[in-house]
Amino acid sequence: MLQDMAARKPTGVLVLHVIFLCGSTLCMPTAKLLDYDVDGGRDLDIFDINEEAGLNLVEGDIVLDEKQTRNSIIGDEYRWPKTIPYYMEDDLEINAKGVILKAFEQYRLKTCIDFKPWSGEANYISIFKGSGCFSSVGNRKVGKQRLSIGRNCDRIATIEHEFLHALGFWHEQSRSDRDDYVKIMWDRISEGKEHNFNTYDDTTSSSLGVPYDYGSMMHYSKNAFRNGTEPTIVTKIPAFSDVIGQRMEFSDSDLLKLHRLYNCTQGSTFLDSCDFERENICGMIQGQGDEADWVRVDKAAGGPDTDYSNMGKCTGSGYFMHFNTGTANNGDTALLESRILYPKRGYQCLQFFYYNSAGTTDTLKIHVREYDSDNPNGKLRLIKTVDGSPQELWQLHHVSLDVKKKFRVVFQGTKAGPGPSVGGLSLDDINLSETTCPEFVWRVKNFSHVMDSTPTNTPIFSPPFTSKEGYSFQMTLYPNGTDGYPGELSTYAHLVSRERDTGQKWPCPWKQMTMMLMDQHPHIQKRMSNQRSVTTDPNMKLTGSDLFFWDDPRKVGTEITDSDGSKYFRGPGAGTAVYLTHLRANSRDFIKGGDAIFLLTMEDVSHLTVTQPLPSATPTPPSTTPHSTTPSEVCLNVECLNDGVCVVDEGKAACRCVVGDDWWYYGGSCQHKGSNKDKTTLALASSLSVLGAMLLITAVSVVCVKKKYKKRGNDSRVIMENVMTSERM
Repeated sequence: MLQDMAARKPTGVLVLHVIFLCGSTLCMPTAKLLDYDVDGGRDLDIFDINEEAGLNLVEGDIVLDEKQTRNSIIGDEYRWPKTIPYYMEDDLEINAKGVILKAFEQYRLKTCIDFKPWSGEANYISIFKGSGCFSSVGNRKVGKQRLSIGRNCDRIATIEHEFLHALGFWHEQSRSDRDDYVKIMWDRISEGKEHNFNTYDDTTSSSLGVPYDYGSMMHYSKNAFRNGTEPTIVTKIPAFSDVIGQRMEFSDSDLLKLHRLYNCTQGSTFLDSCDFERENICGMIQGQGDEADWVRVDKAAGGPDTDYSNMGKCTGSGYFMHFNTGTANNGDTALLESRILYPKRGYQCLQFFYYNSAGTTDTLKIHVREYDSDNPNGKLRLIKTVDGSPQELWQLHHVSLDVKKKFRVVFQGTKAGPGPSVGGLSLDDINLSETTCPEFVWRVKNFSHVMDSTPTNTPIFSPPFTSKEGYSFQMTLYPNGTDGYPGELSTYAHLVSRERDTGQKWPCPWKQMTMMLMDQHPHIQKRMSNQRSVTTDPNMKLTGSDLFFWDDPRKVGTEITDSDGSKYFRGPGAGTAVYLTHLRANSRDFIKGGDAIFLLTMEDVSHLTVTQPLPSATPTPPSTTPHSTTPSEVCLNVECLNDGVCVVDEGKAACRCVVGDDWWYYGGSCQHKGSNKDKTTLALASSLSVLGAMLLITAVSVVCVKKKYKKRGNDSRVIMENVMTSERM
């Protein structure tokens, strides 16, 4: 067991593993090591977490206020602006804060939704550590709208799920057409939880014209709220039984609905993607002044025999770009340039697959061509030369860019010396986004065979990687799970040090290690990669010891002899026994060409230990929304009774009172209570009063009219008498 920070206790468990060093044919045991399971060895869904916390929320994770009804989300007034203000409360776990920021990056990459720290806007999302994972639906216009990321909620898909609620989405299985696609087994549902399976017609919840989506991250799992061991949801197409309830990433339909609701046309940080399936090659051009061309082909002499997008599986498709160095002259170059792009952030990540069947001296260089008033035709700037000898496989590469003006990406292939008469340089599945590149790539070859043939509780290890701050780490993967978890992928992250290492601070402070199994879909916006993060808490200790868990591995770890005879020290690991099931690992493009690709990063998150600054002053809401509200210090000395809430309305403190179905509180401090019965009595009294007043007014009017006409009659007689007198005269 572990003893965590003084402020909290650890939520995971320690798992005892026998560690093996695996060569190509032999796994040899070395030592026993304690790993920390951040999930406590259990694969808990959102609804399991909330149920264990004693929460009884609508559909398991939705908070409704007294005034909110199902149809209240229909309408533009409950949408957020496309840039949503947020505030991260101090009680959030540091790892959760880091994962929240990663979730925001996925929203930016795949949608037009962006997030910014709260700077005094009238309405914002306050993210805190509650007793579970939950959110309201839509923009409730209450000023501070709370969203909970509690214990065990720090998975990126869980966070994305709760923010989809906040953006205005209900669960997929509550759609009006739900029963056409799944069958609810009512007798298997826990008593009192039946309401979580209600459906709502299209006047109260819109599907935005998108077909029912078994793969939505907003769908319940098949075992949601069950009272035994049998599923509560049975898909009418059996193949989707284990698809529903995925918590990896947005599905295509999730994104389509979000785009339609918020009128998105492009991801905020997405720039370009190309798999070369169309003849226009995504608007890319052949550069001027070169001696050779990149050619769109479906295979090349000397390799590759197939593209990477489809791996030759689809007839009539499967193209890539190829520069044939076998027929080129020494010194020939070929330039392939992207369409013109317009950066916003000033940093980008270029990702592409590269097949090198050329000579050992032939090169691929990455440039950018930047345009400004001094260089209207663009100026080339070299970014990187891609190193590596020829290999018979498509290799994944990442190149970090720092472009701040309009530009093109330029791939320059060069025939640099004698080489084979066949072969060349090939490119496929190019993606460019304004994001940070992953630091390290670990490719596990023949992964399906590795999963099938590796005994349970037998790990394989990534190479040790060293971050830009000088800390080394390593990923442990159990291809067939740890004890008690067969059919799972289990993953743990470890700190690593060598005898000569110097300059690191120990215990290692606030470094977040992320282990991502990459969905190798050609288009970066359509990927549903699976990832987990763990963060080094320098205060975390081993129970019964003064040793820190994330201390120098030379002090708390085990000495390891690598396959080349070198030695290093591996510290204890933190991760999860339930990283991903084999069933899901075999879905989508997690395994492609037989291989799996893990993207690994170590990032400093120490800045997240500091309180997020509060706005220095709260701006006055725009005149177009005179009744919008925001929390303020104005409310500090205002007491709202009967659970009323103080808000700021037009710069002044005001109490917003609780309202029920047939009752309400009112008054300046919500001190009075009214009801429909009182309202009826009041209405009757008011009606009688009005009737009495009307009778009185009628009587007065009759008297006044009578006097008026009597006076008018007297005046007429006087006039007539005067007329007659005049005539006689």
